[in-house]
Amino acid sequence: MSIARKILSNTMAQVAGKFVVAILGLLVVKITTTYLSLEGYGEYVIIYELLAFFGIAADLGLFTIAVRDMSEKEEEIPKIIGNILSLRTILVILTMIAAIVTVFLIPAYADTRIPMGVALASLTVFLAIINGTITSVLQVKLKMEIASIATVLGKAVSLGFMVYVVFWGFPTNTETGFYMLIFAGIVGNLAMVFMTNHYVRKITPLVYRFDLDLWKEVMVKSLPYGIALILNTIYFRIDSILISVMRGQEEVGVYGVAMKMLENFAILPLYFMNSVLPVLTKSLKEKATRYREIIRYAFDFLASLAIPIVVGGVILAYPLIFVVSTPEFMSRVDEGFYGSDIALQILLFALLFQFLNVLFAFILLAVKKQSKLLYINGACVIFNIIANIVVIPIYGFRGAAVTSVLSEFIILVLTYFVARRYLDFSINFGNLGKIVFSALAMGAAVYYLQDPTYSYIRNWNVFVLIPIGAMIYGALLYKTGVINKKMLALVKKGEQKPHDGQPV
Repeated sequence: MSIARKILSNTMAQVAGKFVVAILGLLVVKITTTYLSLEGYGEYVIIYELLAFFGIAADLGLFTIAVRDMSEKEEEIPKIIGNILSLRTILVILTMIAAIVTVFLIPAYADTRIPMGVALASLTVFLAIINGTITSVLQVKLKMEIASIATVLGKAVSLGFMVYVVFWGFPTNTETGFYMLIFAGIVGNLAMVFMTNHYVRKITPLVYRFDLDLWKEVMVKSLPYGIALILNTIYFRIDSILISVMRGQEEVGVYGVAMKMLENFAILPLYFMNSVLPVLTKSLKEKATRYREIIRYAFDFLASLAIPIVVGGVILAYPLIFVVSTPEFMSRVDEGFYGSDIALQILLFALLFQFLNVLFAFILLAVKKQSKLLYINGACVIFNIIANIVVIPIYGFRGAAVTSVLSEFIILVLTYFVARRYLDFSINFGNLGKIVFSALAMGAAVYYLQDPTYSYIRNWNVFVLIPIGAMIYGALLYKTGVINKKMLALVKKGEQKPHDGQPV
């Protein structure tokens, strides 16, 4: 099977699964925003934002390092995964205990449901990290369709439990219902772990191993990248926590709707680059020149996903927020209230830069220069925290959103130039121009179709406009040559093996 075929099929399995999960996730947002008050949803969001800080410390970059090492030494997969599983289990237990203790000591959360919510939701994070660990085997074997099905199953179980809580179990008792919504995540993640574990054991034994020499070796490799991930999480999550402390839980609720929507898309570049990483690593190890084609292919793919999301999202922000939440979360500018639609419009640009900077971060990882990410993310964290402290008291979540955009742009510029320093590659800016043109043309069509469709189905017109926009965009990509017959033939005829002179 060709390189492009392997990467594309593995990524599309994840994208398809993530699409279903995104739909289910939006239904979760709709249910929780309808069931909980603005303040209650703010508390719900903060619980998971706080846990994200500690959860990333349990990751410590071990997933990506495991994928890279198992790709280089496939005969040692049982040994590597066994030790990574032991390391991450210990780390997640320690970090979740630290999260619970910390949140109970924060005075601002003393009279809220946040501390007990964190204690309960820590089990959800524990299961998610264990699942992610064993999923690394599927990533190496490019069998992520199994992981996608398991994720969809878990999300569906969680959603089903939430529907029961809201409509049958505790329709009026929102105090108990709040905690039951969190418990739904535990139930769903249990189902996900069970299924992933079942299929991974068909590929390799899953046995806890305690090779201390290997632990030391892995930690030395992962620590710089892991700290970089922690710093990345700080500048990505700190805004919500600062908003909660400086402006209150209601504004976190408004901001959180946009953040939850974008989280469903933010994972896509990681899915894709985790599929690319084993192939890119092998190409560099073999000193094959096709790594340049792999990078160009990856950039085009990420740009062609991100740019239309930004264009379409900015135009359709108001009806999108209408669909996934309630009028309480939507802008009423004449009353001086800025809603989740404004947050979404701003944060979409941060998403664009994030999509692209993931590629350059993974290039540094592939050439084993992940320590450089530590300095880049460290500088960005300092900028982000200082900027948020200055702007949040004045502009609230709008200032935090703009700060996120600037932070992601700074990282994009720095990772690009540092990656170019260690690896000779180029970007096809001609294709980038075609992608931008196609997205803007699609956006113009959607913009002018808004009023006619609104007359008939109001804000539900997004369910018509999004498919129309996608068809227009896909047709334009084909017409401009970004998607061409060779690419389609390569995907269709997956048995063709490219040599260094062929595009991948």
